[in-house]
Amino acid sequence: MAYSCPYSSGTVDAVDVSDENIHWQQDMSYGEYLGLENLLQQQNPRSDEHDEMLFIVIHQASELWMKLCLHEAHAAAQLIAKDQLRPAFKMLTRVARIQQQMVNAWEVLVTMTPADYASFRDSLGQSSGFQSFQYRELEFLLGNKNATLVEAHKSHEQHYAHLQSVLNTPSLYDVCLQLLQQRGFDISTSHTQRDWQQPYTANEQVQSAWKKVYQDTDTYWDLYELAEKLVDLEYHFQQWRFNHMKTVERIIGHKHGTGGTSGVDYLQKALSLQFFPELWSVRTAL
Repeated sequence: MAYSCPYSSGTVDAVDVSDENIHWQQDMSYGEYLGLENLLQQQNPRSDEHDEMLFIVIHQASELWMKLCLHEAHAAAQLIAKDQLRPAFKMLTRVARIQQQMVNAWEVLVTMTPADYASFRDSLGQSSGFQSFQYRELEFLLGNKNATLVEAHKSHEQHYAHLQSVLNTPSLYDVCLQLLQQRGFDISTSHTQRDWQQPYTANEQVQSAWKKVYQDTDTYWDLYELAEKLVDLEYHFQQWRFNHMKTVERIIGHKHGTGGTSGVDYLQKALSLQFFPELWSVRTAL
């Protein structure tokens, strides 16, 4: 069996599957395993505008990627707390690579023009990415604690309770500092046994500990690798934040966000936040 290819002068043969042991009738199909019937019914534009489907799919895909980020980052934190760094490295690498996928998603979204977005923006009401409970959990887990932001989820009891729990639990970075202390580095308990819901503040002792790691990688290779995994993770997270900000600026300029934030101005402020400050300042100190 063959068909004519419009882009060439020849024909392309169909793949012969007669000698393949294909399971035409399955106990569980591909679609059933992935729950595709339900998944593919969740894209429900509120307008008749063509580009709203793009907007929905991009954001839903990002939420799925964030779900995997949380799965990996929580597991990595648990392993680091047990001083089991090697399997944690794979998980942290995976989070960084997932973030690359999320960065690339903005490249698809910017094919939408300002006029395209304006045509259905009113359909969003007051919904906003600012209200993403998974994004908030990811920021809390990485160390950007801000108790006030939990209030945006107070009307959803389950999400509110879960975010409160993550807010009051050591962040990924807190766990790493506890490990440094366990390994004998001089770090005050003010930074390893603190009020976990408070924002982390940079500390000279912590920078000195990381400096020692970077200056003697032969002795502290696994801790050096841990530090670089964290830097890689934050680097990609900041790329995602930057691309988000520039995408918003490209599509709506400096209009306010649908969720009530100042839009681009708010996103620009977020770029100044750091999860692992001493891992950046130590580079100047070396």
